[in-house]
Amino acid sequence: MASTNQSPQYQKAESMFLNAQTSEERLKWLEEMIRECPKHKSSEKMLANLKTRYIKLKEKIESQKKTSRSSGKKGIKKEEMQAVIVGLTNSGKSSLLSILTNAKPQVGENPFITKQPEVGMMNYNNELQIQLIEIPAMDSEHYDKGLVNTAEVIIILVTELKQIEETQKEINKSAGKQIIVFNKIDLIGESEKRKIFSTLQSRKYDFVMISAKENLGIEELKDKIFKSFDKIRVYSKEPGKPKSNNPIILELRSTVEDAAKKLFKKKDIIKEASVTGPSSKFPNQKVSLKHQLKDRDIVEFKIK
Repeated sequence: MASTNQSPQYQKAESMFLNAQTSEERLKWLEEMIRECPKHKSSEKMLANLKTRYIKLKEKIESQKKTSRSSGKKGIKKEEMQAVIVGLTNSGKSSLLSILTNAKPQVGENPFITKQPEVGMMNYNNELQIQLIEIPAMDSEHYDKGLVNTAEVIIILVTELKQIEETQKEINKSAGKQIIVFNKIDLIGESEKRKIFSTLQSRKYDFVMISAKENLGIEELKDKIFKSFDKIRVYSKEPGKPKSNNPIILELRSTVEDAAKKLFKKKDIIKEASVTGPSSKFPNQKVSLKHQLKDRDIVEFKIK
């Protein structure tokens, strides 16, 4: 870059630009050069070139930032049941994740603390694990729309009613079931709580009102999360032994055959099956492989 007839301030900025070690430093001194460049006809071409270089360098820096953020993401292995927690900054997402799961995300009052998806496993009734992922705030540059679009269940955390519509606009491409979770009810009076409850109910939301800080409504939320997956728990049992404490997780309207396939990886070894529970007419009812199961059924298999 020629510095003929330029001011000392311009020449200093140009020297700093040429000796800069990083793209950010070069961008800073380019800005200074544009400011100090004379604004008359003979320098129009030079000024245009400076501005073009500035735009290209800024685009390069932004591209590098995006690549860095992408490559820095944690690898997340999708479990059988996966839900995401979304919301605006300071809605309490990190606090909720730490209460519901074994995760220890950074919690604080400062905005945009979460910069990567945080993963934890929620123990439900000491029977099964549900994967929960806290997504960085929707109003931050780190928000990950991809994880939200593929989640089966979306926990929308809000602290004001107006945030619901704002949040739903961001997740309109996701087919996941939505649970509206109104947080920080410990900060509002009983009259205001009743108004909020009535509004949420009238809009026919699947919702729960909680206080992550005071641990209010958390068990109700856990139940809603599990039920949102449309799964059933079926307990296997060997003849003469107690039922298993680890249920088989199946889709709604699954059959004894589906349970056998998941338990034994095949069905042709089943000699006889009986069911005790919500889908049976009486305890130990002998059933066919096509018998449709319900949540908390106990299936006893006799194998060949």
